[in-house]
Amino acid sequence: MLRHRFLWRLRAPVSIDETRRVERWLASARVLLAISAFVAIWMDPGEIRYSPWASGLLGFYLAQGMIIIILLRRRRQPPTRAFRLLVHAADVIWPGVISIFATGQASPFFLFFIFVLAAAAYRWGLWETMSTAGASVILLWVESFIFHLGFLHWFNHFVTHHHLPLLGADVSDFEPKRLFMRSIYLIVMGLLLGALAEQQKQLRAEKSVIARILAGVRVESGMAGTLQRILAELLQMYDASSALIASQEAASNRVYVSEVRWNDGAATDFQWLDSSPADYETYLSRFPADTWFGFFRGGAGKSQMALTGLDREGARIKNMPDGFLEQFKGRHQFKSVAVVSFLFGREWWGRIFLLNAELAGNTEEELRFLQEIVRQVGPAVYNVYLLRRLRQKAGAIERAKFARELHDGAVQSLIAVEMQVDVLRRQAVVKPAVIPDELGRIQSLLREEVLKLRELMQQMKSLDVDSKRLVPFLSDAVERFQRETGVLARFHSEVGLLDMPQQVCREVAHIVQEALVNVRKHSQAERVVVKLAADRGTWKLTIEDDGRGFPFTGTLTDAELETVGRGPIVIRERVHLIDGALIIESTPGRGARLEIRIPQRREAAYG
Repeated sequence: MLRHRFLWRLRAPVSIDETRRVERWLASARVLLAISAFVAIWMDPGEIRYSPWASGLLGFYLAQGMIIIILLRRRRQPPTRAFRLLVHAADVIWPGVISIFATGQASPFFLFFIFVLAAAAYRWGLWETMSTAGASVILLWVESFIFHLGFLHWFNHFVTHHHLPLLGADVSDFEPKRLFMRSIYLIVMGLLLGALAEQQKQLRAEKSVIARILAGVRVESGMAGTLQRILAELLQMYDASSALIASQEAASNRVYVSEVRWNDGAATDFQWLDSSPADYETYLSRFPADTWFGFFRGGAGKSQMALTGLDREGARIKNMPDGFLEQFKGRHQFKSVAVVSFLFGREWWGRIFLLNAELAGNTEEELRFLQEIVRQVGPAVYNVYLLRRLRQKAGAIERAKFARELHDGAVQSLIAVEMQVDVLRRQAVVKPAVIPDELGRIQSLLREEVLKLRELMQQMKSLDVDSKRLVPFLSDAVERFQRETGVLARFHSEVGLLDMPQQVCREVAHIVQEALVNVRKHSQAERVVVKLAADRGTWKLTIEDDGRGFPFTGTLTDAELETVGRGPIVIRERVHLIDGALIIESTPGRGARLEIRIPQRREAAYG
């Protein structure tokens, strides 16, 4: 397990694309730096004492940078670790070699030292940057030692003998007293750049860990499944043997305790433990720290523990008592324990216990990060809790509505039928002639109630309709309406490829169902036509019948319908949900026409 703070960045894996992008940025910066050095030398060749050796080295460095750019752009595979180390080694050697021609911090080549340190920080982190600074310093001192052995005199004698230009080097800054301060400068710069890079890597790693934990927070998994995923991540992160959650509900003050264990590289299922009256004192009694870590100094047999605790703001608490853990130690065997408190709104609060957890880095920083995990993940878990409660309430409301519809509709009608059948039974001997007509009326009543029950069941059913299934669904709904009611009904679709958001598809399906129900109940129509089309950036849905129509004559928009209090309320509400426009054209005694226009590119308004 990688839990040391300087290895935190290894918890956030670097993607292949990011590695390629980093190398491309560094390659571009390398070429730009070389071109800038050429411009500086062109403006003042005296900086390098007109040395062709320095110009040649700089040209070689520029060519190397161009080749690296070409390789990175042509190769589809990401740069390997060996390739990156080779390029970085060349970047380390280059400043030490070229700096002998123009020494001092004001030389055009001193920036190459900063570049190689920044490149190490950008690629990796603190320790690699410090290693780069150390390698640069060692290289400079090796050059200083070589120059003091007479290498410069020997090289100039060699090139003179072969009729080549002199080296033109300036070794004044390679004197030990000057090189010492230069070395300190490089080490300090490496420390600062590496520390900044390490902090960025650590923040990124912590963000990645929190994002991975948040990914396990899902409504469909429920509270138990969500907590099981979160505890599994914490167990793996801190190499703990088991995790406990002790929570208390504000409404009932009841304490709930659950456990997840880590066995054979995997977390066990979320288990609720048997509760007892002593659970509050064992797990949730008052304690000065919000988050703390404790371990036995000499083994689990000793009662004295070393405790490190933080308050809610993350400040360390001194002289922490360990009396709180007396009952806890009696129920659980452990060598160390990390504890963090949580609060879910005003309904729940509690603590998470990680038994046998290991905090290999700085204990206070690890505890602060544990606090941050709970603060980031807690609201998401609380949302799952609220959504589950809302779903339960919504289900209860739907069941109550269903029961009310059954009681006010089917049950009352069946009672009336039962009473009428009883009357017919008594009149069977006295008035046999009226029985066929009465049976026909009862049969019509039963058929009507069957249709109502089917419509109620359709309304209660959750629709799973998308753009691929909307047209077949509407066609089946219209065909079923005709089969069940005897009303001639037709569906026409003039849309080829339908690209409609799923939320809009569901609302359109509900609108058509509601409109057909209204036609059956109120219009007394003999013919119904449902049409779906696309017109000038909108979807157009029309439902037209030849029935009684609405109690007004003419055409009214949605705003006018709301003003006069006319029109189907349910359909109007569903049209509002999808940001649509409703127009009703009515001719009493000759039928009505509903036209609904829905914008095609307004996805942000849906849902």
